[in-house]
Amino acid sequence: MKKFYKSKNLLRLSFLAVLLLSVVTVFNSCKDDDEDEFQDHLVQFEAKIVPGGTTPPTPPIELFKTVVTQVGTKQETIFAPKGLTWTSGDFFVNSSQSQLNFSANATLLHPDATLTVTIYVDGEVAKTATVTGTGEKSAAVAHSFLEL
Repeated sequence: MKKFYKSKNLLRLSFLAVLLLSVVTVFNSCKDDDEDEFQDHLVQFEAKIVPGGTTPPTPPIELFKTVVTQVGTKQETIFAPKGLTWTSGDFFVNSSQSQLNFSANATLLHPDATLTVTIYVDGEVAKTATVTGTGEKSAAVAHSFLEL
C-alpha cells in the first residue's frame, strides 16, 4: 500500500513540475512577441522647382515632365503635374515595405534653376537630391528602412 501512495505523490509532483514549466514557457514566449519588428512611418514625397532667372515663368507653364514614386513594389507615375511644387501628401508606410524611391524630371529654363526631390519620414528629411542647370534635368532619391 505504501508503494502505491508514494507513486501517486510522485505522479502529482511530476504533473505539477510539467505544468509549472509549461506556464513559464508560455510567459517567456509571449514576452518576445510584444516587440514589433516593423513600424508604421509617416511619409511624404516632395518635388520642387526653383525657376531661377530674373522673371519667373508664367503660371500655366508645365515644367515637370514626370514624377515617379515607389513604395515597396508599388510604383506610380504622374505625367506633367502643374505648378512649381508637387507633393504626395502624408501617408503611412510600414517599414516592412523596406524601400522608398522617388524621382522627378523637369525642363529647367535658366542656368541657375534647380530641381529638388525630397523624401520626408516622420516629418524629417530622410533623403534629398538637387540638380541645377538648363534643359531637361532629373533627380532621384531612395530611402531604405532596413538597418544595415
